[in-house]
Amino acid sequence: MKRIAIQGTYGSYHDIAVHLLFEKEQIDLICCKTFEDIFNVLKNEPQTLGLLAIENTIAGSLLYNNELVKQSDTQIIGEQKLRISHCFACLPEEDWNDLTEVNSHPIALMQCRAFLNEHPELKIVEGEDTAMSAKKIKENNLKGHAAICSEEAANQYNMKILQKSIETNKHNFTRFLLVANEPIVNTYKASIKPNKTSLVFTLPHEEGSLSQVLSVFSFYQMNLTKIQSLPIIGREWEYQFYIDVTYSNYERYLQALTAIKPLISQLKILGEYAKH
Repeated sequence: MKRIAIQGTYGSYHDIAVHLLFEKEQIDLICCKTFEDIFNVLKNEPQTLGLLAIENTIAGSLLYNNELVKQSDTQIIGEQKLRISHCFACLPEEDWNDLTEVNSHPIALMQCRAFLNEHPELKIVEGEDTAMSAKKIKENNLKGHAAICSEEAANQYNMKILQKSIETNKHNFTRFLLVANEPIVNTYKASIKPNKTSLVFTLPHEEGSLSQVLSVFSFYQMNLTKIQSLPIIGREWEYQFYIDVTYSNYERYLQALTAIKPLISQLKILGEYAKH
């Protein structure tokens, strides 16, 4: 049985992603309130895995989660992409005319903006998690309240689904990272063929410094799938770059790393894994 820490609770999109990633295995889920709590669990339980969202096709990158991965002693060992579809759910005995308030995570509310604009009578209240919003309404019998959550969460907490697929953009996907401590990383990497790497580095504040690095990746036939810059705190107008690259030849990837090292500083490999 795999023990995995997630942000959120049962029925959350993290929960769904975990069971997609390990669909044939039994899961012991550790539900955390915050993303920081995931890494605290892994620090105290070296054999536990963690799963956290890193980017969404509509909301963009979860910038703070990049930093959490970088600052931790964990490594990325896998990824999972999940189609996000929200539903509108309330207490079983209630209906549209009874509702005065809608609760959900801020990103979910943003992703359902067109739906919410059609229902201006509903007060919008932000919560810490989509599934937790449904759970709270059900457990506290909050009449007049509805949740925006997954269908799985609505069913988990015996909520009445009034409308499905209420997200504005149907091309709504979230990418999740699976992280682990070093002993598990070594075992896991031995069982797969890595073809994707996440890394972070800083560059000198010089003209053309980034383009030189990207030219090296291109020369060694690396496919750049993500680039995200974050400011370096305390160093005005200097940035660190989070990059994902995919490749078909591991040896050429290693050669590319060697080639970029004179051009960069503070390189950290966040993980080598199989792309989803």
